[in-house]
Amino acid sequence: MDEVFKALADASRRSLLDRLHAKNGQTLNELCEGLAMTRQAVTKHIAILEEANLVTAIRHGREKLHYLNPVPIHQIGERWIKKFERGKLAALSELKRQLEKRDE
Repeated sequence: MDEVFKALADASRRSLLDRLHAKNGQTLNELCEGLAMTRQAVTKHIAILEEANLVTAIRHGREKLHYLNPVPIHQIGERWIKKFERGKLAALSELKRQLEKRDE
């Protein structure tokens, strides 16, 4: 989980993930298009994302296609975000119950 947080801490890597979310299965050249980064910098960022299991690369002939793996981000949501929502949802449910009881 630490590698995922480390990878997500950088705005450039988040931008690359956004680009893959918009269009999955891009080559390195496609990912570099329109970015103010060198190809080498993009390659290093992709390597960090691959180490964190946020990106998977598959060879397709001579091309290497990069795909977003949303599972680690989902796991963060499950572990770190949902547990904080439970209390709020319980409070809202209790408020609803009390308001309905008052209206009876």
